[in-house]
Amino acid sequence: MSFFDKGQPLVSNSPMKMKPDFSLMLLRLVILTAAAAALTVIFFITAAWEPTADIGVYTADIGVYIIVFFAVLILTFCIRKNNEWERAIVLRFGKFQKVRGPGLFFLLPVADRVAQTVDIRIRVSDFSAQETLTGDSVTVDVDAICFWLVWDPQKAVLEVENYFDAVVYSSKTALRNAVSRHDLSTFLERSDVIEKQIQEEVDKKTTDWGITILHIEITDIQIPEPLQDSLSRVAQAEREKKGRILLAEAEIEIAKKLEEAISIYAKNEGAMKLKILSILNEGLKAGNSMMLVPNTITEELTAKDIFGLQALNEIRKEANK
Repeated sequence: MSFFDKGQPLVSNSPMKMKPDFSLMLLRLVILTAAAAALTVIFFITAAWEPTADIGVYTADIGVYIIVFFAVLILTFCIRKNNEWERAIVLRFGKFQKVRGPGLFFLLPVADRVAQTVDIRIRVSDFSAQETLTGDSVTVDVDAICFWLVWDPQKAVLEVENYFDAVVYSSKTALRNAVSRHDLSTFLERSDVIEKQIQEEVDKKTTDWGITILHIEITDIQIPEPLQDSLSRVAQAEREKKGRILLAEAEIEIAKKLEEAISIYAKNEGAMKLKILSILNEGLKAGNSMMLVPNTITEELTAKDIFGLQALNEIRKEANK
């Protein structure tokens, strides 16, 4: 199962839907309303001071006011606004002028235009290497995601036609190269090392474009079904091998402890006799109605020592010495 829905396009960088911002439109409307009101007041004041003027004078004045109003209208639409995370590339007569933003800024009418607005926030792009051969000739499909950002909007826009596609295609090429250089086991066990290699390789290209690759993560590795069964059997055999090794190591530890116990019992006959009685006691506790005891045990236990008291006294004597 892939990290991304296969029904979605390979390249997806559409921003989150945001509420429309009408603040710039409202600002322009306020400026135009204020200009219209000011021109109207000036017109009526002028008409009041010259009540005997003929119709031609009034027509000329109205024409001037209309020209002024349209000039204000043009200047109003030269006001632009960028959000905190946006930078505008301004060209003047086709030549780079300045990177503007955030906030309000003004463009010269006719001369200036915004070539492109760049988002400088961290972006996430997904890409994949489909049906690529690994170093040990296994066909795999690898999906990955790339975290990157534009730190120099001027370079990103002026030096690359489409910097977003350039980042995605460069990451895809680096992923294919990484797949062909490494074995499948390396991808499965040390994907972090491969991610670092891909990130460094892509970052070498994109640094000249004013773009930094922050991190690359491999999200999914798809291998053929027959190979999955084979790898499953190998993993099961490996687990059985480790289980048997652990069991053998435990047997060795037990044998060492038993060897130490034998040496201790060999030096202390009283302790050995108490151990024998302990074994007999455990058997009786288990509810066995009949117990088979070797002759050697009964021969070693004297009649007076049937409860192990003699052995206990011998241990106390040795302790007092």
